[in-house]
Amino acid sequence: MVRVRAAVVREPGGPFLLEELELDAVLRPDEVLVRVVASGVCQTDVHVRDQELPTPLPAVLGHEGAGVVERVGAAVTTVAPGDHVVMSYQSCGHCRSCLSGAPAYCARSFPANFGGSRLDGTNALRSTATGDDEKLHGHFFGQSSFATHALATERNVVKVPDDLPLATLAPLGCGVQTGAGAVLNSLRVPAGASIVVLGTGTVGLSAVMAARAAGADPVIAVDIVPERLALAAELGATHAIDAREEDVADRIAGITRGGADFVLEITARPEMLTLAVNALAPLGTAALIGGARAGAHAPVSMNALLGGRSVRGIAQGDSIPQLFIPQLIALHRAGRFPFDRLLTSYGFDEINESVADMLRGAVIKPVLSIGE
Repeated sequence: MVRVRAAVVREPGGPFLLEELELDAVLRPDEVLVRVVASGVCQTDVHVRDQELPTPLPAVLGHEGAGVVERVGAAVTTVAPGDHVVMSYQSCGHCRSCLSGAPAYCARSFPANFGGSRLDGTNALRSTATGDDEKLHGHFFGQSSFATHALATERNVVKVPDDLPLATLAPLGCGVQTGAGAVLNSLRVPAGASIVVLGTGTVGLSAVMAARAAGADPVIAVDIVPERLALAAELGATHAIDAREEDVADRIAGITRGGADFVLEITARPEMLTLAVNALAPLGTAALIGGARAGAHAPVSMNALLGGRSVRGIAQGDSIPQLFIPQLIALHRAGRFPFDRLLTSYGFDEINESVADMLRGAVIKPVLSIGE
């Protein structure tokens, strides 16, 4: 067993409680033990804390971890002890989607990432206070990175350069990858295309930076927080629309002279998906990225779709992390993807403060410093 310090959620909407736990250190052939240095905090962690997504509690969350490999299973060949890694989402590796190069749409994606255990139902975490009598859930996104150690697998770790701070690279594993991947992988936005980004948190601002890198024009950011819109303009948006002050649909129509080629809907508000479809030019594409509450529905004009418009959902930016995260790092090194400007550092014991700051819009992407 490895002694770990972890943030545990024990009740819906309750605080993250720092506790001493034990992690089974007997590695399976495909597993990787990572000493966690940093972890991003994501809205998805909060949705699970509040039980808007049904990961069983008590649980250790966290899914944007970065750290140093300590040990690897017998079958692992792509990383070795001492390697710096970013951890990303989990997938089974065996279904049709995984075998066809689309692991973000794994047939077992929900249990692999939200089930609170390995896919076979076992769990490597236990409480030192209550022992085996308590069912403590880990393996969140195949990592549970709100802890000093994480048990990942070869499928969801990405080797990264050791000359860049792990605290900077951690958010690449989910939020940054999702927004940038939507533009560069999913939609393959070409130079000169018009794009609208509805929502400018981590995912939206990553999409704005990727759109600028791709040469899109205009790049239109929409939000209700003036500070985020100002940052979006600095990061590549050619236009910023404050939805509290302007008629968003009219303004988009005016800027694009009739409709946008692409609209990314990140807010997960049903009325915004309706707006996204209505804001499209003929043959345009609206993409849903934000995860809505269970049972949410959005009315879409059927006749609008007859104009060649399409609507699609996107998970994880259609990213294969081992391929895409190095691409994002290369763009960052070249000064074309300054995602570090989204980050605010917190100590591990400030996890609840970081969540509160994120929810009230004071910061965009909190990053917890967990180890060295």
